[in-house]
Amino acid sequence: MAPLLDKSIIKAFARAGTIGLNMVISTFVGYLIGSQLDKWLNTAPWFTIIFLILGIIAGFRELARLAKRASDESD
Repeated sequence: MAPLLDKSIIKAFARAGTIGLNMVISTFVGYLIGSQLDKWLNTAPWFTIIFLILGIIAGFRELARLAKRASDESD
């Protein structure tokens, strides 16, 4: 009996889930670090904004890295 899902389909679903999780987690971690620094240093929203932006950048950087890896594997 043939398997219901091919390994390539499973890999594609895993990559899609990884991309979403990486974006959300990196943004959330950046926000948490910034907000904790703001509480500790009493600096209003500045560190939250800075680290939130850094978290978003890290998420997109990881997205580009994963896309490059997927492109290299398909060649």
